[in-house]
Amino acid sequence: MTDSDISFESGSLWPAIVNRTRRSLDIGALRPIETEQETIVDGGISFDVRVISSLARKAHEANPGVRPPDFNPFLPYEEDLFVANISESHVGILNKFPVADNHLLIVTRAFEEQTFLLTEQDFQAMCACMREFDGLAFYNSGEIAGASQRHKHIQIVPLPLTSDGQATPVEGAIAAADLSSGVGQCPTLPFANAIVRLDDLDALPVTNAASALQDHYHSMLRSMSLMDEPDNTKNYNLLATRSWMMLVPRSREHFEGISINALGFAGELLVMDRNQLSTLRERGPMAALRAVGVLRHPYLSLTT
Repeated sequence: MTDSDISFESGSLWPAIVNRTRRSLDIGALRPIETEQETIVDGGISFDVRVISSLARKAHEANPGVRPPDFNPFLPYEEDLFVANISESHVGILNKFPVADNHLLIVTRAFEEQTFLLTEQDFQAMCACMREFDGLAFYNSGEIAGASQRHKHIQIVPLPLTSDGQATPVEGAIAAADLSSGVGQCPTLPFANAIVRLDDLDALPVTNAASALQDHYHSMLRSMSLMDEPDNTKNYNLLATRSWMMLVPRSREHFEGISINALGFAGELLVMDRNQLSTLRERGPMAALRAVGVLRHPYLSLTT
């Protein structure tokens, strides 16, 4: 794939996302999850916790939408959720059940497992989209990492995530990481993590930026001893903004019944009810992330 293989015109993707979101809401194809927002401060981070509203929960319980285990919502995808053709290998559609507005999914046209390594084509599609609007891209590799669908897809939610204009709640923690030698770790986060800065990628053509991202990604996987593991054991979350990329290995999906995906490590958590919110307040979001992550180990090599 080259830059000329990106299927949408520059400047067209964000308007397409906004317009498709509006139309999909009007016709009922989009089913956003209503939540109430709470804040829990822990470890110097103001975690944004969203509590699913009682009405939304009751609606789900009344119509849970049970599907066969091999159901694939991306083959075929709902035409009413289609946003844009991204490339010959990827298509952009809306998340049917979003918590945040304008939530984009970058989906492979052909089936690939969600535990497969991200390819250069995946990063090219992601880069092309992230140059159209400021967003947080994330990839949940495997069920343990919070993946709800087997078909490979990267997700992007618009930034900022916080009401005070900060891109994500974890920006301060990531700024404290020593990244001068390439791959580094954030010392204030109580779980194994690998982080790189991405400051100069916007100046590169999409193909070059994607190649650089893939190199960083492989370095982070190696630093967490994941690169040579079988695909079905690669359970991790990958998060990326225009400024940084972070990889977090996972040990389990739930903490006290609370499912945590990549957004949790950006400081964004979703709970089903007030009981789960109380649990999170009592135990602390950092304890939750530590429990579902992997503890730091001295053998983890932070070299590129």
